[in-house]
Amino acid sequence: MKLSDEAEHPQLPGRRRLPAPPTRRRPFYQPEDPLVSIHSLAAVSPYAILGNHVRIGPFSVVEPGVEIGDGTTLASRVVVRTGTSLGRDNIVCEGAVLGGMPQHLHMPEFPGRLAIGDGNVIRENVTVHRAMDADKTTRIGNGCLLMVGAHVAHDCTLGNNVILTNNSMLGGHVTVADRAFLSGGVAVHQFCRIGRLAMVGGLARVRQDVPPFVTLDGGSTMVVGLNRVGLRRAGFTPQQILDLKDAYRLVYRSGLAWDEMLDALGNQFTDGPAAEFHAFFVGGHQRGFVQERRTPPGATVRIVRDEPEGTEQTPALVDAEKMAG
Repeated sequence: MKLSDEAEHPQLPGRRRLPAPPTRRRPFYQPEDPLVSIHSLAAVSPYAILGNHVRIGPFSVVEPGVEIGDGTTLASRVVVRTGTSLGRDNIVCEGAVLGGMPQHLHMPEFPGRLAIGDGNVIRENVTVHRAMDADKTTRIGNGCLLMVGAHVAHDCTLGNNVILTNNSMLGGHVTVADRAFLSGGVAVHQFCRIGRLAMVGGLARVRQDVPPFVTLDGGSTMVVGLNRVGLRRAGFTPQQILDLKDAYRLVYRSGLAWDEMLDALGNQFTDGPAAEFHAFFVGGHQRGFVQERRTPPGATVRIVRDEPEGTEQTPALVDAEKMAG
């Protein structure tokens, strides 16, 4: 071991000298191309197409044919499989797998593609699968946030600014429109649609289409009103929100038959956000639509009193019981 000529043990002068500092190691990122930073422990195919200022962390795998746009960052242990393309300025965190084969009993010999847009954040252990058929594509738009453990199955389509919270799961062929929000643990059945700016509560089991602009209760998986907070944050005007309220009442509380309701929607709301209800309902109803959660007609509400036994009832309490019952 080589010893330094100057360094001594600070507490034991005159004793054995400290070893010389080790020579500087090579940089963590390979310096061949200053516009692309690839960790020396990453496995990147020479047939992958990388944009400028791409950063790839250790133990990540980028397979042949992958396209990664400018400014995209892959953290450690990210796997990007053949048939996947990422746009600009995406952030992919540890353990994510993009472009995996579809989970299907009949595994395709030539699967489709996965296309991810710009400015998305894909957190740890997210999985996104390619489409089943060679001419089809699983798509994720721009500005989406896929939180830890979210899963997007084959042939799904996500719009822009969609948020999938932790452990939310989309079955195959699910469509999620712009700015929809799926809370933690939500499971969406295959072929369902989630409308624009819809808010789905935690642990909901979505088995039917969710109309735009509504809020779904996680416990009952039923509509409980408009997503008023989301509408305000999206910049909707007071008049647009009033129109949405009128359209909502027409859909869920008018008592009209299905065809009559569609005709009324089309005639009364010809433009603006409220017109999207009609377009959504006529755009497909393969699995039906989520219904509103309301107290059933004729339901009895029992009033429980904390008064001791033998206490005489007040007239107001008697009248309240009659109205409730």
